[in-house]
Amino acid sequence: MIYQTFAELYDELFDPAMYQQWLDFVRRELPDQSGEVLELACGTGRLAVLLAQAGYHVTGLDLSDNMLALAEQHAEEANVPLPLIEGNMLDLSEIGQFSAVTCFADSFCYLQELSQVQTAFTQVAQHLTAEGKFLFDVITPYQTDEVYPGYMYNYRDEERAFMWTSYASEDYVHGAEHDLSFFIWNADKQAFDEVSELHRERTYVLADYQQALAAAGFSQVKVTADFGQHEPDDKTTRWFFECQK
Repeated sequence: MIYQTFAELYDELFDPAMYQQWLDFVRRELPDQSGEVLELACGTGRLAVLLAQAGYHVTGLDLSDNMLALAEQHAEEANVPLPLIEGNMLDLSEIGQFSAVTCFADSFCYLQELSQVQTAFTQVAQHLTAEGKFLFDVITPYQTDEVYPGYMYNYRDEERAFMWTSYASEDYVHGAEHDLSFFIWNADKQAFDEVSELHRERTYVLADYQQALAAAGFSQVKVTADFGQHEPDDKTTRWFFECQK
């Protein structure tokens, strides 16, 4: 139950404005809403629900059953259809073809090796239609090396508290570690239950992503910053990719 609460609090604390920005990015890049869209690492389904409300036929896939339970709840509350799949982006063999695949919130950065990123890109390519589009984002080395080290965020109300501390990875170049601790008031014990998670992210130089995409079969790759609004520079914190085979 506490991990369900963990997912709920994570969901509440995530900046809702970013979901709208991802939605706007998708709507610009996928004006045709007639195809089937797969959202990898859909999490609690906030973006997937917005996509469904905007008219897209979207399916969500995620590793976490707790996240998917919240995604189902959000879809029911919004009264939109949202097929959900518990699965791993490194093996999409059990799903069909899609006219678009999306993956946001730097989800690929949770893969710990470039070979896994390559595998994920190849899996996406194999499940895209011939003219399909692949849209995703990743954090940049500037984010991991300059922005994250020393970052802290704390939240507290009467029943819950949340502490987030980020620091540079000692194991990976362009890596970051996020120490997340949730404290949930337990009335029966008259004390806080604690659950902590260590999230590890890593990223790569732009050329590595471009090479991995090319190896997966993507011949048309466009990279932007700021949700597709600007050209990237040396202080860009997140790259946005639009890819086609």
